[in-house]
Amino acid sequence: MFNEVGQVLLAGASTGGPFPMFLPFLIIIMVVWVVLVILPQRKEKKKRDEMLANIKKGDSVITMGGIHGIATNVKDNTVVIKVDDNVKLEFSRSAISQVTKKSQQ
Repeated sequence: MFNEVGQVLLAGASTGGPFPMFLPFLIIIMVVWVVLVILPQRKEKKKRDEMLANIKKGDSVITMGGIHGIATNVKDNTVVIKVDDNVKLEFSRSAISQVTKKSQQ
């Protein structure tokens, strides 16, 4: 009886088990993941970084908090937004979610 169990175990070991059959499937899933998830995220991040880098004085912007205003002063890491007469708020560039109208400059 032990001889038969040993032969069954050795026969399973010589074929490598289910892993060699699963490996191509795993590789295909990883490639699909990169194509469907990672690459579009990189594209969107690049587009957003470009938008934030190109903010100029006079652009109409919307912050992540929903505040609409006009960029009046653009610094390295911050943007001063005019919200109303005599009301200016300073935001981090990363707090800008959207540029709605580009300035004519």
